[in-house]
Amino acid sequence: MFKPPWIRSVRRALLAAGATAALAAGLLTATAAPSQAAAQGPCDIYAAGGTPCVAAHSTTRALYAAYNGPLYQVRRASDNATLNIGLLSAGGYANAAAQDTFCANTSCVITVIYDQSGKGNNLSQAPAGGAAGGPDNLANAFEAPVTVGGHEAYGVYVAPGTGYRNNNTNGTATGDQAEGEYAIFDGTHFNGGCCFDYGNAETSSTDTGNGHMEAIYFGNSKSWGYGSGNGPWIMADLENGLFSGVNQHLNSGDPTVTNRFLTAMVKGGPNQWAIRGGDAQSGSLSTYYSGVRPNVSGYNPMHKEGAIILGIGGDNSKGAQGTFYEGVMTSGYPSDATENAVQANITAAGYNSGSTSTGSLSPGSRISLQATTSPCCTTDYLRHDDADTKVVISTISSSSSATDKSDATWIVRAGLANSSCLSFESANAPGQYLRHYNYELYLNTDNGGSTFAQDATFCPTTGNSGVGHSFQSVNYPTKYIRHYNYTAYIASNGGSNAWDSTSSWTQDTSWLTASPWN
Repeated sequence: MFKPPWIRSVRRALLAAGATAALAAGLLTATAAPSQAAAQGPCDIYAAGGTPCVAAHSTTRALYAAYNGPLYQVRRASDNATLNIGLLSAGGYANAAAQDTFCANTSCVITVIYDQSGKGNNLSQAPAGGAAGGPDNLANAFEAPVTVGGHEAYGVYVAPGTGYRNNNTNGTATGDQAEGEYAIFDGTHFNGGCCFDYGNAETSSTDTGNGHMEAIYFGNSKSWGYGSGNGPWIMADLENGLFSGVNQHLNSGDPTVTNRFLTAMVKGGPNQWAIRGGDAQSGSLSTYYSGVRPNVSGYNPMHKEGAIILGIGGDNSKGAQGTFYEGVMTSGYPSDATENAVQANITAAGYNSGSTSTGSLSPGSRISLQATTSPCCTTDYLRHDDADTKVVISTISSSSSATDKSDATWIVRAGLANSSCLSFESANAPGQYLRHYNYELYLNTDNGGSTFAQDATFCPTTGNSGVGHSFQSVNYPTKYIRHYNYTAYIASNGGSNAWDSTSSWTQDTSWLTASPWN
């Protein structure tokens, strides 16, 4: 297994330097230029605080200043070849351009997320578990683009049914041993399904009882504990319960959090545990709970088993969605000071949402799609219908409601089934994409499957009318996105369906890529 010798020497040097000096240096990284590799990584700071990382996962950057190994592995659909994605430099950022080149003209999934700690705690496809369903899906490698320190990178986009796991770990906490965990999530991508987790779980992929897990949960489920407002909340999945505090009910001190980049922390030891969180782009951490173990049988002492999960529950419950960028697990209960220094390092890393361009077909751009020369509809835009999941066209203007403007705004993504084509994610419904079903267009949640990916991928061409662009279905190449009677379809130029009518077909399949209404 990959266990570079620098890890041992770095840990010794940091510990010898003393925790106080190392934590101060960690705080100073906030002033470093964001385009440069940090002088320390989060795991260097944890080691200096006496709670070293035993698992360190990221698809965006190194979590040790000296790390220069692979971050993750991708597999492309065209020939099933794999490639390890490494770093631009030691201690730096992901070499996303290598992924772009390797996956051009096809799709890629993330097959392995490597452990940077040297303990070999890599994450790979989760096997079937106690919950219904077989092995999990793997994340589409292009579905969560970001920039970190000004560099392109990709997160791990967990659609329902997607999950990663390692049931044979080394050095993670078991029983009532102390540990700390943090993860960086997309605070706008969540649901109430069970369970979008990162952390400690059962080694059998089955529910083995209360207290056999200790993982960070993010979502708005109220099936067990919950926080203030409507969610989402950072909570702890301790098995047979999501806990926001000392019981399985409301903790009003656990707030709704929706930061685009969210730092989420859970730590636990003998009869003590805590939840902390903050904005991963700026500011400090807040403590949402710190106290004794839940007052429910089975949670004191704990019975942690030490497996590691991402995107699923301990028994492989996989109805949740979310996005993960980086996270670690430690040996020992980190101090607040150590975690505060880690937060300073995270905010200095420079997470951003990727491209901020508008009105273009570049992935990451926000656009609206305007009907072109059809006599009926030159002030109409492609939008999702709030009454159902259908996609339609309707007039949008400066006087339209904020909801209508948002419904007519799309985020351009690299094609889910072909990275050289495009997919369109709703700007106001993260995780939901424009897709065809029985030739009609809908807004649906990505389920992680290959059929959905094909149905949601369109290849841009010069407008069939000579104006704007047309969007060709990747799995029905004779069909293009068309409006017909104010409803959206994929349609060919002539055919058995009413929407295949040759009348105005070239105009109805041509669209202007306009600046976004929202």
